Parts: sequence; structure tokens; C-alpha cells
Amino acid sequence: MPSERKPSVLFVCVHNAGRSQIAQGFLTHLAGDRVEVRSAGTAPADAINPVAIEAMAEIGIDITDQAPRILTPDTVESSTVVVTMGCGDACPYFPGITYRDWKLDDPAGKDIDTVRAIRDHIQTHVRRLLTEVGVDPTT
Repeated sequence: MPSERKPSVLFVCVHNAGRSQIAQGFLTHLAGDRVEVRSAGTAPADAINPVAIEAMAEIGIDITDQAPRILTPDTVESSTVVVTMGCGDACPYFPGITYRDWKLDDPAGKDIDTVRAIRDHIQTHVRRLLTEVGVDPTT
């Protein structure tokens, strides 16, 4: 999937408060400015899940500057890859966009140990995605 233009990855989940924010944090950390990274939700929460923030802080990634955002068709259409995480039929589909659906537990209401496992699973997916878009992780 490598191309001439800078890849643009959009992570989508329902509340844009846990899984997609963790994925955005990892991809930003690993790819720097070599990939445009965004996340959105079909029904965004008011704030990022504090346990997700804590789990990411434990490994040195600060996601406190991120905020839940509403998913728009324009955001999807301008992406190279759209990664869905439990948003089902609420995610718009556009021909020509590469889609990935990651089956991940929702960290909402979960304890830190459970969120750590979800975080680690997301990191594995993000590293694989970087290879797909032709970007070597910096760390």
C-alpha cells in the first residue's frame, strides 16, 4: 500500500475516547510526521477515558492533548486507511479507501490491567499497519 503521498490514517470507534485515542497516540509516537494521524467517533464522549490516559502514560506516551471528535464523511474520504474499532454500520464507506476492522475490547469501564492488555494489542496492530503503509517505526 505504500504510495507517493504521505499516508493518512483515521482511527474510528464509537466514543473516540479509548481504543482510537490509544491507536492515534501509538501511531503518532511511532511515525512522527511521516503519517497524518486522526481519530474520530460516531458518538464522541466528552473526554478521553482516564484509564486509557494512565495506561499510555505508563509507557511514556501522553494523549492528554487529544480530544474526542465527531466522525464526518469528509474525514473518512480524505484518508488513505480507515481503521474501525467497533463502530459497525455507523462508519461511512467510500470506494478507493482502504479499510481495516480491528476486533478490540472497549476499555470503557475496565480496570487498568484490562486496559493495559488492550493497549498492548493495539500497539501490535499499529506496528503492523505502519509496515502496510511503508513507514518504519522510529522506536
